Amino acid sequence: MANASAPLGEFEVVVLMAVLHLGADAYGAAILGEIERRGKRPVARGAVYITLDRLEDKGLLASRTGPPTADRGGRPKRVFRVTAAGIAAVKRSLSLLVHMHKGLEPLLGDL
Repeated sequence: MANASAPLGEFEVVVLMAVLHLGADAYGAAILGEIERRGKRPVARGAVYITLDRLEDKGLLASRTGPPTADRGGRPKRVFRVTAAGIAAVKRSLSLLVHMHKGLEPLLGDL
């Protein structure tokens, strides 16, 4: 397992937050759609899946295989959930950004 306390990249935080938003429905295509919808930007499918694997290797995500679904031709979905370590990592990343933003409101405005 990779170091779960290492700083996260922006896209890693975005993926973790998408999984949190989706809850029990957090599977690859839904995560991609959530990022595109909330982020208002296109996302490469491969980038999402590579990041999901990396976050799972770090212990920040866990996955399980869901039941087969008809819309997937009888194939099961891989469903993700954020671990306690993942939640802590998101909190650290957001806290750092909030602290770095303080004092820059005249330049950057309120968020």
